[in-house]
Amino acid sequence: MPELPEVETVREGLSRWVTSRRIATVEVRHPRAVRRYLPGAEHFAAVLAGRTILDARRRGKYLWLPLDSGDAIVGHLGMSGQLLVRPTEAADETHLRIRFTFDDGGTDLRFVDQRTFGGLAVSEGGATLPAEIAHIARDPMDPDFSDTDFVAATRRRRTEVKRALLDQTLISGVGNIYADEALWRARLHGARPTEALTGPAITRLLGHVRDVLGEAIKEGGTSFDALYVNVNGESGYFDRELNVYGREGLPCRRCGTPIRREAFMNRSSFSCPRCQPRPRTAARPTR
Repeated sequence: MPELPEVETVREGLSRWVTSRRIATVEVRHPRAVRRYLPGAEHFAAVLAGRTILDARRRGKYLWLPLDSGDAIVGHLGMSGQLLVRPTEAADETHLRIRFTFDDGGTDLRFVDQRTFGGLAVSEGGATLPAEIAHIARDPMDPDFSDTDFVAATRRRRTEVKRALLDQTLISGVGNIYADEALWRARLHGARPTEALTGPAITRLLGHVRDVLGEAIKEGGTSFDALYVNVNGESGYFDRELNVYGREGLPCRRCGTPIRREAFMNRSSFSCPRCQPRPRTAARPTR
């Protein structure tokens, strides 16, 4: 699933290509693409026609496009969603779900989604911050993110440190890939109890999270297949810089020990057995 760097790369593309443009028509090709918008596909199309997109914003892994009506288009890419800018005359993509045309006659905006886990919706009055995503924490690249609050909340959480990094009510935008990469840089195993970490240790980890996310944004995110691309259909290149994720059995770039893979929440965690030893005591859940 796309994480913060991938979604931020898409947001930057949308900001360049659709901001200040007036929507002419909206065509919903598959109802699942707007399933979270309860009024339905016809209303989705009707309420957006004639509206001007003012900006492109992001909260964690969610995108929203504020409109001149005070409403917003809210989007989540899911596992395979793509927001593509395409010439109007370009052939339809196989998994085209929604098409936006604009009254300037320029490029279309197309939502393409092979697995249809993603989707778009209209948030009434959501231009500043859609109510549907207001519960999601700020991400560490947000200038209003509070390091002090994050450190204190993490130590109170009494969980494993990797689970804390993936908790979108604590810190948003960090997923499995970048959590593993940050933990490797911090020399921490993901099962380390958060209550056993000092404030300075959590602060250092947060710094590594920011470094990894920032470097990934510069590379356009991480693409393991054709499902994640930017608005121009181009893949990201950060997969070439990964130190642990997906590198089971390969030598640690720091000490040479083969990278291990462990089961984690129906997914996999990757770490170095030498640089990131397992904790002797497990985290105690908060009661």
